[in-house]
Amino acid sequence: MSKYTEGFRLQMVRRMTGPSACSQAALAEETGVPQSTLSRWLNGAGKVPRMSEKDKGAIVVPEVAARRPEDWSASERLQAVVKAAGMSEAELGAFLRASGLHEADLKAWREAALQGLDDRSTARESSPASKRVRELERELARKEKALAEAAALLVLAKKSRALLEGEGGSTRKKSGR
Repeated sequence: MSKYTEGFRLQMVRRMTGPSACSQAALAEETGVPQSTLSRWLNGAGKVPRMSEKDKGAIVVPEVAARRPEDWSASERLQAVVKAAGMSEAELGAFLRASGLHEADLKAWREAALQGLDDRSTARESSPASKRVRELERELARKEKALAEAAALLVLAKKSRALLEGEGGSTRKKSGR
């Protein structure tokens, strides 16, 4: 249970936003509410500036604004994608603000939904055999890198030996080597 009412929280968020906004530090000092709490309330309010003059300073508290886009369920994501598909640009903007989403979130969800409909990618991603194949491919790539590195080291060793023999070849013959 919170010791602050929802109305008090909204009042504090209103005081931190709008035309005559008060800083979190000043409001914390004035009310005795910790600044971290005020910051959490402001972030949770889903405040997104509106475009029209009549709405300036209004606080948007959508149903899902308290949740991050990552917290949405798959069915909610799909519903949002379907709902946004037939909207005009202005309607889409209003929908995104009301939902507390960014256009990039919606685009990523749309791509994920389309990829999920592709039978080949679904079968490839979900089977244990495909996971094993990906694991083996990663291991093969790692080993190929190691082999290339070893080959490069051998070439360098051979070249350095040739250089040393070329420079000191006459001294080696005198010493009996």
